[in-house]
Amino acid sequence: MKIDYLIDNVNLVTFAQADKQGSLLGVGEDDYGSCTQAVVAIADDKIVFAGQLPGSTEDWLSSQGYDVKQRLDAGGQWLTPGLVDCHTHLVFGGNRAQEFEWRLRGESYEDIARKGGGIVSSVSHTRELSEEALLKQSEPRLLRLLEEGVTTVEIKSGYGLDTETELKMLRVARELGRRHAVTVKTTFLGAHAVPPEFKQRSHGQQCYIDYVCQDMLPEVARQELADAVDVFCEGIGFTPQQCEQVFQTAAKLGLPIKGHVEQLSDLKGAVLAAQYHALSVDHIEYLAEADVEKLQGTVAVLLPAAFYCLNEKQRPPIAALRQHNIPMAVATDLNPGTAPLASLLTAMNQVCILFGLTPAEALKGATLNGAKALGLKDVGGIQAGMAADLALWDIQHPAELAYGVNFYRPTQVWHQGRLRNSNMQEAI
Repeated sequence: MKIDYLIDNVNLVTFAQADKQGSLLGVGEDDYGSCTQAVVAIADDKIVFAGQLPGSTEDWLSSQGYDVKQRLDAGGQWLTPGLVDCHTHLVFGGNRAQEFEWRLRGESYEDIARKGGGIVSSVSHTRELSEEALLKQSEPRLLRLLEEGVTTVEIKSGYGLDTETELKMLRVARELGRRHAVTVKTTFLGAHAVPPEFKQRSHGQQCYIDYVCQDMLPEVARQELADAVDVFCEGIGFTPQQCEQVFQTAAKLGLPIKGHVEQLSDLKGAVLAAQYHALSVDHIEYLAEADVEKLQGTVAVLLPAAFYCLNEKQRPPIAALRQHNIPMAVATDLNPGTAPLASLLTAMNQVCILFGLTPAEALKGATLNGAKALGLKDVGGIQAGMAADLALWDIQHPAELAYGVNFYRPTQVWHQGRLRNSNMQEAI
């Protein structure tokens, strides 16, 4: 058997349970599933072995009949799963720096939205850009994420709010994935805000939701441009009843759903999304503790950058999420208004300081649980059979990745078994 990459003398963050097999491979019982002085073998796009060896690497290779193409002595560095940013809005036009100033002067998120700022401001900028120009503006934001070891990223639409622009955004997101060594999962977020042309109509909000369900979503599905469907269930967004209409349409089209829920108030959007088997419920600062147990089967996505930028006070019910074993993911929420952050490592630091997660929970949230929030079963861990999405770090302990702000960059990154070069593309 041919091994494309053999990584030797490496410490692993596997997030594997220390069961009988894990113990045999040297996996520890700590929160990281640590495995020290290990070996990882990659063939094609998969991990074929990860763990400790009973003897020398040479004896093992000989006994298995492995032919190694490239070998790397990691020198005791730490290998983690590639990072997964499971909630971003990184494709957009323009910026909202002026709104940042307004908020600092005391204006609320709702006040800014009602006077034409917020999401609708980004809509006008995004609509006016050509597809090429939108790609050019969005690409640098993706590259910032890739520099930190991100190998999977979710990108939402939602700054078009008409069929043409929503499709344009989704095409740009897919093109970014083709140009760079990263897996891009696309999410249709047509139910993000009511566009100006509908606000003037009688029952404009409901008319727009009807348009989303009857025109936009079917076309998105027909062109196979979205991997999931999202909604903004909020007082300044859409009612639970309107969000359920979107969920029902998505289900008929065979698309999984997600939800921006309980960010600014408790409308029971998370419970509704869970009833429709949502991949994730995101934000959830106002989620009632009594509702947490109803979220079995979904992932709670924590977005500390928006909490930080909006200077919010209400924190997600972390203790209840732990108590009920709800997986917690961590993402940047990269967007032009409430989370202008292109650093998943910084989001990991924020979620520890602002929400009280441990560094291990933060790293798991930005790898294994982030992958779960996207419906990916073979991404986010280091075990035989999983995707070879990996990041190598010159650190003494994995807690350092959540501890230091702008301290670290990976020394090597593999995406789907191929080494990524300095241009964030797959090395030939």
